[in-house]
Amino acid sequence: MRKSMSAYKKDRHHVDVIDPVHGFIRVFDRELAIVDHPLFQRLRRIRQLSGAHLTYPSAQHTRFEHSLGTMHIADQAGHALLEKGITDADGISVLRLAALLHDIGHGPFSHLFEEVMQRSNTSHEEFGKQIILKSEIGDILTRYGFDKKLVVAIAFGTSKKFPYMNQIVSGALSADMMDYLGRDSHFTGAELGRTAHQRITQSLDVYKRELALERSALYSFESMMHSRHQMFKAVYFHRTVRAAEIMLLETLKLADDTFGFTSFDLDRLPNLTDESVLSLIISSDSQDLARARSFAVDFQNRRLPKCVFERILTSRENLQGIDTEEIRARIAVSSGVPGEEIFVDSSVTPSIPLSPSKNESSYILVVSSGRRGGRSRTTERIPISDIPSVHAISGFMRTLRIYTRARYRNKVEIATESTLDGVQ
Repeated sequence: MRKSMSAYKKDRHHVDVIDPVHGFIRVFDRELAIVDHPLFQRLRRIRQLSGAHLTYPSAQHTRFEHSLGTMHIADQAGHALLEKGITDADGISVLRLAALLHDIGHGPFSHLFEEVMQRSNTSHEEFGKQIILKSEIGDILTRYGFDKKLVVAIAFGTSKKFPYMNQIVSGALSADMMDYLGRDSHFTGAELGRTAHQRITQSLDVYKRELALERSALYSFESMMHSRHQMFKAVYFHRTVRAAEIMLLETLKLADDTFGFTSFDLDRLPNLTDESVLSLIISSDSQDLARARSFAVDFQNRRLPKCVFERILTSRENLQGIDTEEIRARIAVSSGVPGEEIFVDSSVTPSIPLSPSKNESSYILVVSSGRRGGRSRTTERIPISDIPSVHAISGFMRTLRIYTRARYRNKVEIATESTLDGVQ
């Protein structure tokens, strides 16, 4: 790191952090106070892609550097809007903080933990809100003169005053997605998620408080959507990646009642990380955790279940109605294998990222080139269905896979073929 001076009075001191994806990422004093806090340092010990490193060995990157990268891209977007007179330096400062803190509530193993949190009807966003509002993180924001409730609103997509800032942090044109695509591509080596994010951020605009894109950058948007689609197929929904993740998911579900991982507790939160959770489970001598302990050890040693069935399902509508427990029970009866040794993985994602309100993105707001406020400048909502290359992948993608341990592979494979013969 190297220290220097900034042009803004509030941002007098900063450090530049070297990042393999973005080069230098500037972190100002107020942000450094947050980054150095144990609740944020904890993100160094939470992998971005949970179990993907067992398939892509270099995928060891974490939520920590992703958060810095998201702040960096949000800053670029903010400065593009500053040049167009839409925001100001204070607005950029708030946007940077919201982007920096957007993942502060993630639990161990990142999005995988989200599936466990559903048991208590909560989410990493809710954890994040509580951390910012109730911990020293919020005190730091207040000390530097920021409204922590506004930071929360923008970080988690609920600001009604600045909806375009919500969309910069999360959504189809978000800094979050632009960073994770490039970062995940870099560290997995998949080379599928490279996006021209600077072209997009420099082309952002705002119309009636909504985030818009200059028409000239529409091709870059199309390319980014295809990159995301390919990354889901090749990395996020890779059959071996998911094999590791279903083991982790089973482990966490079995151990949650004992350890209360999904209960929000600020005091124990700094230790709620990938390796600490695995270690806690493995070191337990409770008979009630024998199965969870077995899965955790198998995960550590990469003894993964085998995939015996796979279907990739696509639809313009959200794919619902797959009863994984029913499928498991039917295969268990047909194969004679205990149901607990059969794992049904039904992973689904929208091909186009959800909006900050968690609704499916159905259009993109496009502005034509021309003088701001002039007659030659036009704005239109372009439905996703009117962008042929994006429409071709729009809708939902779901993978349906059946896994089992190696010793049951033949029995379960034969039973699955007959049980799921009609699945399309």
